Amino acid sequence: MMTFLAFLPNVLAGDFDSECAMVKSHWSGRTVGAQPVDSPSSTTSTMFRSSSAATQTLLKGSGSATRVARPFRAKLRSQRSFATVADPPVRRYGGLKDQDRIFTNVYCKHDHGIKGAMSRGDWHKTKEILLKGDSWIIQSIKDSGLRGRGGAGFPSGLKWSFMNKPNWQQDPRPRYLVVNADEGEPGTCKDREILRGDPHKLVEGCLVAGRGMNASAAYIYVRGEFYQEASHLQQAIDEAYAAGFLGKNACGSGYDFDVYVHRGAGAYICGEETALIESLEGKQGKPRLKPPFPADVGLFGCPTTVANVETVAVAPTICRRGGSWFASFGRERNQGTKLFCISGHVNNPCVIEEEMSIPLKDLIDKHCGGVVGGWDNLLGIIPGGCSVPVLPKDTCAEVLMDFDSLKDAQSGLGTGAVIVMNKSTDIVSAIARFSQFYQHESCGQCTPCREGTTWMSKVMKRLVEGRGHQREIDMLLEITKQIEGRTICALGDAAAWPIQGLMRHFRPEVERRIAEFQAVHGHVGFGGHLASAVDNTLAVPDNLALRQPEPQSRV
Repeated sequence: MMTFLAFLPNVLAGDFDSECAMVKSHWSGRTVGAQPVDSPSSTTSTMFRSSSAATQTLLKGSGSATRVARPFRAKLRSQRSFATVADPPVRRYGGLKDQDRIFTNVYCKHDHGIKGAMSRGDWHKTKEILLKGDSWIIQSIKDSGLRGRGGAGFPSGLKWSFMNKPNWQQDPRPRYLVVNADEGEPGTCKDREILRGDPHKLVEGCLVAGRGMNASAAYIYVRGEFYQEASHLQQAIDEAYAAGFLGKNACGSGYDFDVYVHRGAGAYICGEETALIESLEGKQGKPRLKPPFPADVGLFGCPTTVANVETVAVAPTICRRGGSWFASFGRERNQGTKLFCISGHVNNPCVIEEEMSIPLKDLIDKHCGGVVGGWDNLLGIIPGGCSVPVLPKDTCAEVLMDFDSLKDAQSGLGTGAVIVMNKSTDIVSAIARFSQFYQHESCGQCTPCREGTTWMSKVMKRLVEGRGHQREIDMLLEITKQIEGRTICALGDAAAWPIQGLMRHFRPEVERRIAEFQAVHGHVGFGGHLASAVDNTLAVPDNLALRQPEPQSRV
């Protein structure tokens, strides 16, 4: 026992391999000290002999274990660091290699037709993927850790598996895959690059995902303004039909699958999955109450899965390279690669595919040439499209671009649309413009959203110039809380979060504007009413003017 303890200080100090060799030599009866001087373990051997000698001396002096332990502990503390177990190396995310990129024709620099697509690896062994069956495809997506790229971040493999309930074969209804290409959120422009440059990836993805959920057809709902994108997509579908990749006996697999393109009419609300289904059916694009969920009652009353363009487009590559390959990128629960679209005050705005969990600062510095005016000139960043709260400069320097890190920072990854704002930005005016957008795009079905977005837009418009009351800031936040989580769809949340982020990090700026406006124009009542504009001959409530008129002066 004490012989083993003699090895312990060196093992804890990190020289584990040398100590293992000495243990083996000791118990085999060999002489450990007969090693050359230049041997890497010669120093360790000397330490072993000294430790053994000290231990034997202590054993001769006393048989008490406590007396042995005291000098042994002192020697142990002098030879080890504070960490008794080697810390794992810190991984730095980012720096995705070209051979690991899935989307290889961003900006449509190369041929977007079927020949160019096949030269880049599309439609390679697609038949083998289809023949492996739905369970294998779904399991590959689950193993990859892929989460929805449209903003919600729901595990895609789990979502697709909802279509294959027990005894689903007994359901006579057809089954549909609906691809949400209605990309209309300000700052987001990743899906249009897929439609324009890599349409065959999306078409092949529809086939693979459709096989995984045993769908009979896919409907791709394209934003009405995307004319060129819809043209490239329709061309890719026609080429796939001509090559035998779609239609009856798709890719020779015995599986029948059709793909259709449907163009929207410019309504942002149709980006919500149930509103999109309503629009496909020829109705007004208003969200449905859930349940029933689309997997039970979706398009035309049939089982349906609605998925984002990027989510569907990566499915064939995941199946070809393996779920473990895709899962090797990014942190746990945030695996894979992601398209990021960076705009605003950067030197080189771009759409780039990068590894998940890349630091936000690295993403901007490496691919965009940094912030205009330098990082010290940064005011704030909206990391996931205009529907997520803004982050201040200090947080941006540390946050990672993935779901969990941004959630911990009280924001969200959203669509991966990074909007950079330097100190030349009027942050209050920018958030007010977002409020106006959501007011305009509200379908009006839910009272909290219909009324709340209107009031928020009016108040924010006044706060841009400071025409407000200090208490209105808290009232505005209360309105956002009354909207958040109280609507059928998430548009109410999207309208509330930017204002919450503004007041959380930039409230002093709003208060400064109010104070400056009051210094020039006098007291401002609720609703932006100026005291100088109140007719003192009329009785007015306290919230409209600084003071009530005297009783004798009333008419």
